[in-house]
Amino acid sequence: MTAGERPGLADATRGRLLYGGDYNPEQWPEETWHEDVRLMKAAGVNSVTLGVFSWSTLEPEPGAREFGPLDTLMDLMHANGIGVVLATPTASPPPWMGRLHPDTLPVTEDGRTEWWGGRQHFSHSSATYRRYAAAITEDLAARYGGHPALTMWHINNEYCTYDHGDEAAAAFRRWLRERYRTLDALNEAWGTAFWSQGYDTWDGILPPRLPHYLRNPGQVLDFRRFTSDMLLECYTAERDIVRRHTPHIPVTSNFMPLWFGQDAWRWAEEEDVVSVDLYPDPRDPLGAQHGALVQDMTRSQARGPWMLMEQAAGPVNWRGVNHPKPRGMNRLWSLQAVARGADAVCYFQWRQSRQGAEKFHSGMVSHAGEDGRTYQEVKRLGADLARIAPEVTGRHITAGVAVLHDWHAWWAGAHDGRLSSRVEYPDVLRAWHRALWQAHLTTDFAHPEHDLTPYPVVVVPQLYALTDASIDNLLAYVRQGGTLVCGFLTGVADEDDRVRPGGMDARLRELFGIRTLHEWWPLEAEETAACEGFRGTLWSEEIEPADPDHTIRYKGGELDGMPAVLRKGRAWYVSTLPEPEALRDLLARIAEGAGVRPVLDGLPEHVEAVRRGEVLFVLNHGREPVTVEVPGTHHDLLTDTAVTDRLTLGRYEVAVLRP
Repeated sequence: MTAGERPGLADATRGRLLYGGDYNPEQWPEETWHEDVRLMKAAGVNSVTLGVFSWSTLEPEPGAREFGPLDTLMDLMHANGIGVVLATPTASPPPWMGRLHPDTLPVTEDGRTEWWGGRQHFSHSSATYRRYAAAITEDLAARYGGHPALTMWHINNEYCTYDHGDEAAAAFRRWLRERYRTLDALNEAWGTAFWSQGYDTWDGILPPRLPHYLRNPGQVLDFRRFTSDMLLECYTAERDIVRRHTPHIPVTSNFMPLWFGQDAWRWAEEEDVVSVDLYPDPRDPLGAQHGALVQDMTRSQARGPWMLMEQAAGPVNWRGVNHPKPRGMNRLWSLQAVARGADAVCYFQWRQSRQGAEKFHSGMVSHAGEDGRTYQEVKRLGADLARIAPEVTGRHITAGVAVLHDWHAWWAGAHDGRLSSRVEYPDVLRAWHRALWQAHLTTDFAHPEHDLTPYPVVVVPQLYALTDASIDNLLAYVRQGGTLVCGFLTGVADEDDRVRPGGMDARLRELFGIRTLHEWWPLEAEETAACEGFRGTLWSEEIEPADPDHTIRYKGGELDGMPAVLRKGRAWYVSTLPEPEALRDLLARIAEGAGVRPVLDGLPEHVEAVRRGEVLFVLNHGREPVTVEVPGTHHDLLTDTAVTDRLTLGRYEVAVLRP
């Protein structure tokens, strides 16, 4: 690593696929630790995360330090060839902190204090919390920065707190002054002329606390931006401490997938390793597609290999009904993550807890112990990962389609006063990604201001608010020969959630061949809009076309004869949400016209194929055996057998084929 170069995931993997998970040995007597190490080695575990929720153990009273057990564990892991991802414990402050320093506790929008007794009970704006967090992080980095077991730092855990209290209010005002400089600029951005909300002093501004009626959308939007930034400040403060001690050790913090409160594009730029926690519902027939979406998004944020920090080996404990994974599904979904770019496959947690709030959340070693199905499947997966690691670690994935996503557009479009509460941005995003996934097209995600030229096709499921720079980027992309497909409610507002004249930016209307967007027509739960060749759901629009090259029209009702889908040149606009098969077929035809095709032709319905580097992953997400055409001769790394032209996969089976 050269001077000034940041470390990355490769510095932790060292040519392996990392395999392991959160290890919480403070819950167990020391004799269990040695049994754990034996089971870890038998399962091929080469990485554990220590310390995530250990603050009260490490600092049982203010200023005290109890590092003896952690010393023993670090030495034990190193002696057995297991690397340590060492976490700062700052996600769960000890009870003494809230008791002695109530200012560290977050406050809800209706003024209630969130007390200790759970986790994530900290105010991101509290100077006291930040001081204690920095102190424990400093001491951990000083003590273990030179330990040979250390492979990565893990800061905090699943940053997800909001705070509407007084200290957060003061921080919000400072953030706003930095953003707007003057009250006139703030009043303009928030549109405070509406409902007599104009501010004459900074001290009058509060977080969006519980109002009598609808809140100011501009205020809410900025508070969401502020919250993401405050949490990021907490992260970077701890990151900078450990970097000062160990500039050669990569740093991460785990994202929750598609979480509303965190601009993960911006966060990813501050991380050496991008990691995510992923918990699809094993009963969800689209669970694998949800996994693929999160994996594609995380890989795109990482711009390469990424880390699956948490998944469940069996059931979780926070759904209404928590089902285990059927035999083979844990292996299938883990290998799916590797296929889509993961160089680390980890779990919460190693050993299932006997006490506490998550004692029914599964572990790699379940309550059934070594002989239980869960651990036996974990052992098999560890052997699989060791077999394929030399051929896949560090390898990249090439996608022909980019899906555009932006948290700020999501935040702006989520206001309570929108036209349809049935239009939820994540659902629209999933529907479009599902269509591409079922068309067997490999996708990346991108921000609307990213360089889009590597992609023959760019799709925009929905970006309600777009900056001028984003719009200019889309126009330039089409001018340079790219194919753009946009869904409804795109380009409606600017970055201040100010509706653009005409209900859609004029440049976009010209791009798509729209003269006038007269009205938005949201659809009821059981209502559909008949179109030529398919039915639309969720939404429709009254559009007067200008000079499109192609249209698909509504049939019947108020919009009869008006365009549901328009194309002008290489730019498409879809004013409804076609039913799943129709959206899949539409996007597949557009992609094929742009030269983008699946990795394999003629794939059965439940089969997924992804090429990572030179290796082809073929995954059967169905419960019945399937036969897949794979032209040529390949070597299946998992079974060490030759495969020529045709492959048979049983339920939930995977093949990893090298040419």
